[in-house]
Amino acid sequence: MNSSDLIMYEEEFLRIDGELRKLSRQANAKVVFLVDKNGQLIASTGDTKDIDTTSLASLTAGNIAATSEIAHLLGEKEFTILFHEGEKDNIHISLIGKRVILVVIFDQGSSLGLVRLRVKKASEALAEIFEDISTKAEKEQTEGGVEESPFAEISDEDIDNLFK
Repeated sequence: MNSSDLIMYEEEFLRIDGELRKLSRQANAKVVFLVDKNGQLIASTGDTKDIDTTSLASLTAGNIAATSEIAHLLGEKEFTILFHEGEKDNIHISLIGKRVILVVIFDQGSSLGLVRLRVKKASEALAEIFEDISTKAEKEQTEGGVEESPFAEISDEDIDNLFK
């Protein structure tokens, strides 16, 4: 299994969803969502009806990637937390376990200190959940429980030939 592959199981997804809802309540956030480093939305909670979550997820992953390169240029390993302050809304972005990105959008009804405190606790719980997912996926793969994708044998050359 590729290290960037993420197999989501229902049990763990429900745990993730519960943690995001809890974080949203405790941090008094407007929106909380979780994105993988490829920019795919994993889960969200809060008032997302006026937000293009797909674009926001992709841009957030791009922001993390760009910031990672800035860190390398400055001799840092990485910057794991980003914060952007706006006139009405603020966004707190944190990297969890070098694999997923936690995004919290909040307004003046909350504070950065409260968000940081609650994100720290939620990050620990989410990191544990993702560790459980990895363990479960590895176990299933070694036991033959995960079937390989039917597209795994298709090469770039096969695709090029298909469209010629």
